[in-house]
Amino acid sequence: MNPDDIGEPSSQINAFRLPPMAALRCFEAAARLESFSRAAEALHLTHGAISRAVRLVEDELGVALFERRSRRVFLTDAGRKLATAVREGFALVEAAVREIREEARVPALVVSCEPTLLMRWLIPRLPDFQGRHPDVPVHLVAGGGPVTLGRGIDLAIRRNDFLQTGAVHATPLFRERTGPICRVDKVASFFDPPDAHRLPELRADAVLLQSRSRPDAWEAWARLADCRTLGRRSQSFEHFYISLQAAVAGIGVAIGPWQLVRDDIDSGILAAPAGFIEDGTVYQLLAPAAIIEESPHAKLRDWLLEAAI
Repeated sequence: MNPDDIGEPSSQINAFRLPPMAALRCFEAAARLESFSRAAEALHLTHGAISRAVRLVEDELGVALFERRSRRVFLTDAGRKLATAVREGFALVEAAVREIREEARVPALVVSCEPTLLMRWLIPRLPDFQGRHPDVPVHLVAGGGPVTLGRGIDLAIRRNDFLQTGAVHATPLFRERTGPICRVDKVASFFDPPDAHRLPELRADAVLLQSRSRPDAWEAWARLADCRTLGRRSQSFEHFYISLQAAVAGIGVAIGPWQLVRDDIDSGILAAPAGFIEDGTVYQLLAPAAIIEESPHAKLRDWLLEAAI
């Protein structure tokens, strides 16, 4: 059976059978560009393929669509009529396909996260979430402090060290624990050795790495650990993330939150000789309302809770 011969022999479907779509595409390009050669270049075909396709359409319709004069082609009245219809038809099909694809595309879950946590904790773990939930696309944006949810931001990960305005639903992810960290091979240079009664203590000449984005990090830890840090040498950096990288480089000792340095500690790059102390703050997942179970938001929440362990 010819796949084009659908319907009864006397059906009007056969009487008004359309030329092949591929041939109509070649005709439309030749009509629009007024050249078989340029149409061939545009469609990555040969001149002969365009010519045969146009001839096929002409044979199907029983009329000439082009006048061929002096190696040039000119549309006939029938050709102009068909070219307009084909162009409009293809435009309608393309618009419908574009609309269907847009409707089928799952919108990305936009998550705002504090920059250092984003770079050192969330992004390295994101491939695991993508592998488990390929149906939940996630778009990450860096941001800190108060956040307006529901206006381009679906969820946010923040430490609760500021006043959040507006109604939000908060899911605690993990408690913040901080401690002095340095490169493994620099421990003896920056810390006195421990004894039976105490952990290693910072040497008086240790270089303390400060940052302008967390200017009170050392003072807050010192109060919790009952350790004096005033009068020590220090070096300041613009961002907290840079101070952590400076510790990786061996420049000095930084205050490192556990979640932000755990990968480098596990890989043997950094050490935390004095351990970590909870500072009273908590990282939370913020949502505009209670998260609906089984939703993309819930899948991300559950994964974050597991990753934070």
